[in-house]
Order: sequence, then C-alpha cells, then structure tokens
Amino acid sequence: MDWAMSCLTVISLVIVICCWLFVACTSTTRSLSARPAVRLRSLAAKSKGSRSVGCLLFIVYCLLFIVHCSLFIVHCSLFIVHCYCFFAILISTVSIERKKMGRAKKVVLAYSGGVDTSVCIPYLKQEWGVEEVITLAADLGQGEELGPIQAKALKAGASISLVEDGKESFVKDYAFPAIQANALYENRYPLSTALARPLIAKMLVEAAAKYNADAVAHGCTGKGNDQVRFDLGIMALNPNLKVLAPAREWGMSREEAIAYGEKFGIAAPVKKSSPYSIDRNLLGRSIEAGPLEDPMAEPPEEVYAMTRAIAATPDEPEYLEIGFDKGIPVTLNEEALDPVSLIARLNEVAGKHGFGRIDMLENRVVGIKSREIYETPALLLLIQAHRDLESLTLIADVTQYKRGIEDTYSNLVYRGLWYSPLKSALDAFIAQTQERVSGTVRIKLFKGNGMIVGRRSDNSLYTDALATYGVDDQFDHKAAEGFIYIWGLPSKVWSDKTKNVI
Repeated sequence: MDWAMSCLTVISLVIVICCWLFVACTSTTRSLSARPAVRLRSLAAKSKGSRSVGCLLFIVYCLLFIVHCSLFIVHCSLFIVHCYCFFAILISTVSIERKKMGRAKKVVLAYSGGVDTSVCIPYLKQEWGVEEVITLAADLGQGEELGPIQAKALKAGASISLVEDGKESFVKDYAFPAIQANALYENRYPLSTALARPLIAKMLVEAAAKYNADAVAHGCTGKGNDQVRFDLGIMALNPNLKVLAPAREWGMSREEAIAYGEKFGIAAPVKKSSPYSIDRNLLGRSIEAGPLEDPMAEPPEEVYAMTRAIAATPDEPEYLEIGFDKGIPVTLNEEALDPVSLIARLNEVAGKHGFGRIDMLENRVVGIKSREIYETPALLLLIQAHRDLESLTLIADVTQYKRGIEDTYSNLVYRGLWYSPLKSALDAFIAQTQERVSGTVRIKLFKGNGMIVGRRSDNSLYTDALATYGVDDQFDHKAAEGFIYIWGLPSKVWSDKTKNVI
C-alpha cells in the first residue's frame, strides 16, 4: 500500500511539472512572434491545442488525485486498525503478566471442606496467580470429623492444611462476654454464628503471620453477612494483609463451581445437595434458603437437629440450676464444669425439651431482609438466666441504662465490628457492671419453654423487710405522700401554668 501511494505521488508530480512546462513554452512562443496577424493566427491554433492537452492532463491529474485520496483514507484506516491491535495486544499482555504476578504469593484460606472453599484452592492458583495456598479449618464444635476435611484440602492443591481447635477460646473469649452483655440482635437472635467470625478472622491473621503469607481468603459470597465480618475483623487485626474473596467475584453458579472443581480433581458431592444453607458450631445452628425463603411457610421438622419437636419432648418438666460468677456461668446443678462442657451439656438438656428455636426475619448488614431459623438452646437459656440475675443484683438505673448498651453491643457484633474501639469501650462498661452479678438461677424446662422460677445471690438487692406486705413490713408508707408530691411537682406546675385542665 505504501509503495502504491509513493508511485501515484511521483506520477502526479510529473504531470503537474509537464503542465507547467507546456504552459511556459506556449507563452514563450507567443512572445517571439514578429507580426501581429501571424501572432494572432498562431495564438488561436496553439491555444486550441493547448486547451485540449491541458484539459486531458487536468482530468488525468484529478483522477490520480482522487485515487491518491482514496488510498490515503485506506492507509489511515489501516493505521487505526494497527493502533487498535497494538493496544489490544498490549492490554492482553499486561493482563497476562499481572496474572502471572498474581494477586498474592501465599494465601491462608478459611476452609470448611464445602464446594465453594474447595474450589477456591485451584481458583486462587490458576486464575489469580497465587503461588501457595494454606488452608485453615477451625474446630468450633461443629460436630464433624475434621481429618477428612484436612485430606480433602491437600488433594485440592493446598500446600499445608491446618486444623485448629478453637472451642475453648470460642466460649470463654466470645460467648461469655456476649452473655454478660445479654447480646440479642433485634432482641431475638443470640449471635451464635456471628460470634464465630471474629475468632476465625483472628486465627487467619495469626496463621498468616506464622507462615509469612501476604493475604488471607474466604469463600463468602457478596450477599451475606459473613463477608463483612471476616473482612472487617482481618482489617482491624492487620490492615496490611490483603483479603481475597473469590466466590464474591467468580460469578459461577453452584453447578459451574462443581464442574470447575472436577477439572482439578475435586470430587462432586456424592449425595443430593440439601436445599438449605446450614452453619453449625458449639453455640448453635443457623438454617436458611430453600423452602424457608417463603416467610409464610412453616419450617419443616427436618431442618432441626439440636432441638426436639414439642410432640417428642418429655411429658414431665426438668429443673436446672445455673450458677454465675461475675456474670460468667460456672456451674450446672451445683457441678462445676469447664466452659465447653457446660455449653455442650446445656445444649443437650435444653434441646431435649424443645427449647431454643427461633424463626425470624432479620435485617442483614447488606441491606436486605432474610428469613433465618436458629437453634441455640444453651446460649439463649444462659442469656435469659443472666438477665434475670442482673435484675436481682444491679441497681435500677444501671440495669435500665445497660439495656441500651446491650442493643448497641449486639448491633456491633452482628455487623462485624467486634474489634472496633466502641466495642472495646462497651466491654469496659459491661465488665464493671458484672462485679456483683453472682448467684444461682433456677429454670424449669417443659414443652419448648425455659421459665425462670427462682434466683438467689449473696449480692441481692432484694430486701424482704421492704418488699413484704406482711407484719414484718418496714417500709415507711407515710414517706410516700411527700415523695409523690416532689416527684409530680414539675407536672403540677406545668399543668397550672398551661391551664391544662380536663
């Protein structure tokens, strides 16, 4: 194309020069004619010939000019195409190089053994260029054997597969502070699942430090609460760690994720997949999705595992006595138990009587409403017992003020802000209030109910002589009249000044 344009340019220039020379020669000939008559006849003849030749040359020149312009346009178009291809190749090359470089070199992945977290292992390595994936499975009392999960991670491509026992820390450092705070999200959900996430985040950060990883990862999608809890927890504990969430970005359906995993030797689930999404730990179970997405549909009995149906519960009530020391449960029926055993025992006993089921529409962090089913026998029973003991041992204004703190505390934990400065400040306030919250609470379990039927404490503010209506009554009834007058004086003055008389 370039040589054709060059040839046409040379030809055009030659034609232009010929035209110029022809006109110059004609003009010179006319000026040399001696006689006017001869000059006129010669001029007329030559003028006629020159016009014919000139027109012909002009037409040829125009045609060549048009061809030249066309070739120029084609040349420009090809230049644009070449530029587009160049930049496309450049962008592709940069993308490939970036992929080769990877989003991280070494990643610690929160691992459950399910489809999503298993597929995360080859996905991180193949699609995101991660050189090494270390998995971490946290044993929080979910009641399943973690040995096969460990082997599954190694088969999927993990270089190291860790299994960490976090049950004791889970109860002592997360569940017990939540019990002291009477933490109930939206006054119903005792945060059994939410409390596990800051602990797992802490375990991930610690493993990343131990193995010199530059990132951690999880298998949460972009629709749930757990992604928020993991990301915020990790960010608070180590702001320099990258947080990777493949399932939030890969855009694969469950079927596509299974097919992707099969390409890398990850076996598809053998049994038919449950329509429910279930999470379990020592504190309880959460169940969602499937038929439960209809808020009007009654949950089928098959979704429950920790609690019995009312029809299957004992026909006789069972009484329990739970002992607290500074707001921490320490005994069950006067038997001292370690934290994990106490929770496990209460789950069994309360669940046998059908206590601990919650069916609620909750407001998720991401702004949507979700229908959730929870089973939390021990945790819910302990919060009820603890709150009752506080009513016996705390002064009225502290109890009432603490109710607002409890609501804020629950929201912070639910929304992933366990490690926030405000949460730490509330912890200090709550710890101060628990200094006197020691004693025993008696509970009656029967047909799905856990009723508080008694309480006692050496720090009790309940005074028989002041509370009784019997002969031992020591309350000064006469003082009530003056108290009522002083207490109601602002209302009396306001009514008098505004003439607010009915």
